[in-house]
Amino acid sequence: MDFENEIKEKLNTKRFERQRGSSSGCISSGYVYECDDNVVVFVKFNEDSISRVMFDGEFYSLSALLSTNTVRVPKPHFVHTDCNSSQSAIVMEYIAHLHSLSSHQRTLGNQLAALHFHNAKLGKQEMKNENWLGKGREQAYVSQFGFDYVTCCGKYPMKNEWMSDWISFFSRVRLEDKINSLLEIHTDRELNELWSQLQLVIPRFFKDLNEKPIIPALLHGDLWAGNAGETNDGPVIYDPSSFYGHSEFDLAIAKMFGGFRREFFDAYHSVIKKDPYFDHRSDLYQLFHYLNHWHHFGTGYRSQSLNLMKKCCKTSI
Repeated sequence: MDFENEIKEKLNTKRFERQRGSSSGCISSGYVYECDDNVVVFVKFNEDSISRVMFDGEFYSLSALLSTNTVRVPKPHFVHTDCNSSQSAIVMEYIAHLHSLSSHQRTLGNQLAALHFHNAKLGKQEMKNENWLGKGREQAYVSQFGFDYVTCCGKYPMKNEWMSDWISFFSRVRLEDKINSLLEIHTDRELNELWSQLQLVIPRFFKDLNEKPIIPALLHGDLWAGNAGETNDGPVIYDPSSFYGHSEFDLAIAKMFGGFRREFFDAYHSVIKKDPYFDHRSDLYQLFHYLNHWHHFGTGYRSQSLNLMKKCCKTSI
């Protein structure tokens, strides 16, 4: 049985006809299939040895985002691995008439803020209900930073071990892990020296929050314009790399490559206000993404990464 037939069998459909290819980024290939009863699904394929890990991370990320009922994402159906190779696929809802984000910028800003505030609302509700014996909960407040599953921001797996402190999580599980991965590929003395300097000053970027604890927020994790779109009904986000982290992390990459207009950010900050060091932390959070691009696409991103590290080291707060 070939791989497509295995997926067809798992969908329990007699009809499984590939209609066309669809954009799914530079890492995987994606196709639209029509099934029985005019059901349409989108299937992404990848033959890399880590494809199962990558698609499992996407499946659980989409599932977590979907459960908040705050912003539309494709509903994931399942992940399947070819029994004869390393090829895997993720099968999900196909969203028709999806195009680049344009007229629904403000709506997405409001919905992203709702997503980021969702866990905090659960925490407040949990406090109200803590004395209600026997009261069931569909969702529970998450008090730490991390995620139950490995995710991939691009094609490289990222550990999401749970930690109670955001600064430690971001420094160790995001920046340090990414820098160590780069140093395994490149013997880069300047990168190593700058990281030795930067890790000493990272706590300064959070001094404005000493009296305001960071509440873990469920994040998209890779929210650049290529992972957001809209239909006539409203915005859609996809290709997530979710975890519980600082809400500002999602906005950093949203500012890097264009596509999100001022009304998106204004709508977001009408719900979740900017803290005093927001712009400084944006540099720090963008650094992860520049390092990740260096890891994926090569030394073309080296100078941008190192220059941003130098800027962060010299930031006077």
